Amino acid sequence: MEKRKKILFIRFSSIGDIVLTTPVIRCLKKQTGAEVHYLTKEQFEPVLRANPFIDKIHTITRGLSGEIKELRSLDVDHIVDLHKNLRSMRVKASLHKPSTSFNKINPEKWLLVNFKIDRLPDVHIVERYFRAVETLGVKNDGEGLDYFIPGEDMVMVSELPETHREGYVAFVIGGKHKTKIFPEEKVISVIRKLRSPVVLLGGSGDRPMGDRIARHAGTLVYNACGKYNINQSASLMIHASVVITNDTGLMHIAAALRKPVVSVWGNTVPDFGMYPYFPGDLTRYSMIAQVEGLSCRPCSKIGYQKCPRKHFKCMLEIDEDQIVGFVSEIQAVTKGL
Repeated sequence: MEKRKKILFIRFSSIGDIVLTTPVIRCLKKQTGAEVHYLTKEQFEPVLRANPFIDKIHTITRGLSGEIKELRSLDVDHIVDLHKNLRSMRVKASLHKPSTSFNKINPEKWLLVNFKIDRLPDVHIVERYFRAVETLGVKNDGEGLDYFIPGEDMVMVSELPETHREGYVAFVIGGKHKTKIFPEEKVISVIRKLRSPVVLLGGSGDRPMGDRIARHAGTLVYNACGKYNINQSASLMIHASVVITNDTGLMHIAAALRKPVVSVWGNTVPDFGMYPYFPGDLTRYSMIAQVEGLSCRPCSKIGYQKCPRKHFKCMLEIDEDQIVGFVSEIQAVTKGL
């Protein structure tokens, strides 16, 4: 009997980027039957914990040197580097195994950010990830992203306020960079126009803003920020009719759960190739909310703590009625089923 190959995936961060690697993991496992290992940071292990296509998750808990020692004893056959930074290069150099990676298109991003010269390929990052496994005979099955929630992390609708047990809109209000966060006053205005129960999602650092939003947006707002871990927050999105979200990890999790998504874009642009990734005809359930034609956008490939131009037009001029209209259409279709 031929020995199963051992494949090591590397992606250290972030939640969203890790979720975006899941189609590659699934396809490699199903198409080759390989033994799949995944190296990441300890804080991201919950995102992959219940994934049935991963045989073992390796986390950096005692420094990279300790983990490299363990990986040497594992004796992998091939490394798929889906991070491509100095740390992943160190792992590859230490293990002395065949490896493949992907094109990060950083020069093209730099040209667009600094000179507004658009030479970006019209290719989602998931498709670029797949190029790292082409030599292994793996092809995209077109089934989209995966996200598996451990049973113990499922939050029941019965745990929510009575007003939210018949359905709600999930609104992800957090984000790492201020210029990628929909302003508080805009969130309040959209919620008032929705006239629908809303669950606010985010981390503990987003809770104060969530409290202010709940205080000013009406009685149908439940602030769940900081109350739940990442998997529990994901489970709350399962019951939502629509997810409105900044460009965050929860945006990609919502797409993995096949939820209709309104993604809100500020100083960065979907053209970088990290917009919600849906299989096939489900792309019609994705709406991009952004301000087109701003000469200063994108001003960064990541984000800032404040607008460099001090006007923040990329967020403040987003059409709220367009968002509300999309949500209303989705809810009407859902009720008609």
